Amino acid sequence: MTAPFSVVSAKDLCLTFQTGDGPVHALSNVDLEVKKGDFVSFIGPSGCGKTTFLRVIADLEKHTSGTITVNGMTPENARKDRSYGYVFQAAALYPWRTIEKNIALPLEIMGFSKEEQKKRVEQTLELVNLTGFGKKFPWQLSGGMQQRASIARALAFDADLLLMDEPFGALDEIVRDHLNSELLKLWDRTDKTICFVTHSIPEAVYLSTKIVVMSPRPGRVTDIIESTLPRERPLEIRETPEFLAIAHRVREGLKAGHSYEE
Repeated sequence: MTAPFSVVSAKDLCLTFQTGDGPVHALSNVDLEVKKGDFVSFIGPSGCGKTTFLRVIADLEKHTSGTITVNGMTPENARKDRSYGYVFQAAALYPWRTIEKNIALPLEIMGFSKEEQKKRVEQTLELVNLTGFGKKFPWQLSGGMQQRASIARALAFDADLLLMDEPFGALDEIVRDHLNSELLKLWDRTDKTICFVTHSIPEAVYLSTKIVVMSPRPGRVTDIIESTLPRERPLEIRETPEFLAIAHRVREGLKAGHSYEE
């Protein structure tokens, strides 16, 4: 059997920001392979480089040394090739555009025909369970529904890679649980590769095939945990010994990598 294709491959990746107070080492010697179809969560304390690494993949930040490829090309070429969709912490929907117009925005920019735009918007609305809400404006939807619309926009042009930066961080636990479950179903149906940033240990364990534990000062990978959970995961799986054992390993990795001394 052919080995899965590496969607993201980083080797000795470093990123240093130059500031007035001296250099800030945001990422240090990151080695990581994300295979096609993986759901990879990045977890760690604030300032550990989780979002920075996602932004390097997306070519929103430039690494200072080491190498990284996205779909076998540089992040810049992957961006130009529209190889990924990006879901931000806030839904970032334009309030003056309807939900369907927000979802269609990247399709407009990319020059899709009106007919193709309509078809893709309908498909992605159905994927995220928002059929019937296309004519609504963002302010008429709940926070969870707005985030689902944001995911639909990232899926509209059918990129294989989805980059998600704490998309459910501002939502309450009940809504978050529901969207976690819906996201797993979406991942299963579409076979996308997902890179997902979170601060939540249960969320990381529940969603992922692979959990990347990171530590600050400088941002580095301290553990990579391959999940042994089955692909189909009801919410109740979070109470099983297997789930709790993985969560314990994540927690220990976070403790080991984080110094509380100033």
